[in-house]
Amino acid sequence: MYRLAPATQSYAWGSTTAIPQLLGTEPDGRPVAEAWFGAHPLGPARLTGADAERLDALVAADPRGALGEDVVARFGRQLPYLLKVIAAASPLSLQVHPSRARAHAGYEREDAAGVPLDAPHRSYRDRNHKPELVFALSRFEAMVGFRAPRRAAELLVGLESTLAEQLHKILADDPTPQGVRTAFEWLLAPHTRPNPDDVAELARACQRRLDAGSPSPRTDGTVVRLDAQYPGDPGAVTSVLLNPVTLQPGEALFVPAGAVHAYLEGLAVELMANSDNVLRAGLTAKHVDLPELLDNLDVVAAPPIRIAPEHVFTATAVYYAPVDDFELSVTTLADDAETVRLPGRGPRILLCLDGTVELHGEHDGTLELVAGQSAFVPASDGLLTARGTGRVVQADVP
Repeated sequence: MYRLAPATQSYAWGSTTAIPQLLGTEPDGRPVAEAWFGAHPLGPARLTGADAERLDALVAADPRGALGEDVVARFGRQLPYLLKVIAAASPLSLQVHPSRARAHAGYEREDAAGVPLDAPHRSYRDRNHKPELVFALSRFEAMVGFRAPRRAAELLVGLESTLAEQLHKILADDPTPQGVRTAFEWLLAPHTRPNPDDVAELARACQRRLDAGSPSPRTDGTVVRLDAQYPGDPGAVTSVLLNPVTLQPGEALFVPAGAVHAYLEGLAVELMANSDNVLRAGLTAKHVDLPELLDNLDVVAAPPIRIAPEHVFTATAVYYAPVDDFELSVTTLADDAETVRLPGRGPRILLCLDGTVELHGEHDGTLELVAGQSAFVPASDGLLTARGTGRVVQADVP
């Protein structure tokens, strides 16, 4: 077992306090958007200690010991998942993650074109897909996937705005997934996107409807909020087309490849395939690649995929995502005299959310984690048990 120090990402939308408070570190006034507890080469966690070895280097030095024969056979010589904590103080970009096949093709294409891996305009940072699971630690607001076309059209009725009328006509003329795609692309494509004044006019119309008693206050409020954060960006208007989602602490959401989404606010654990591939369409100062996003976009209307926990052990709830790369479990320990088994046998990363948890490996050692501390448990440690009083979240491979 190895204690970890996560890699942190200071994106502008991050909270200055949420992740430092969770990890028990001192805020320095800068936003901390994400903490990465994994082995992705763009942000590997480090082992704590004198040498501060990177986790990806540990895995590379002994992949079968770290990952196990089964994981190496299925995924190669790298950890197949990436565990994060995300803290959004303001909305993230409107984005889509690619499938594995499209990620591989896109990576090879950009490599062949000589685009440096760290270039700001590069879309594919690796060859992997990036489905992800979000486990809320606070109230967590998001937009995920498309609404039914007729419902989106209904929300535009009565808004005194030229842009609302134009968008309503597109959806009313073709109330199908193709019509939604047409509306989405029309809003964002360089040659058709509305000008900032038209976006501002629609946001003002939403505000007037909110003041008068809106039939959809959450949607109108989101348009107003996004326009205030990104003035004139038509990505704010796409919220009319998307499903709003609110997670309460302990609830989980799965975002598959191809699902358009934007996280708006909150603190959560994220577990995803080991990838940093993000295709953006708006609501960001980062690189936007609309053609590539549209090539990866799933426009079929569907409700967000909420994942209900399964209680495999008395103290443990497992959130099974419909992918092979990862699964998330949360274990709550209430009696420090009781030892409980944790799921999984392969490579595991654990983060103590609160309290104190003592981990025991079947073949190697004991490690105590207090709130905010994390650990990597290699496959060679075998079964894992825990005791204490607190709560620990674990990433592992199904």
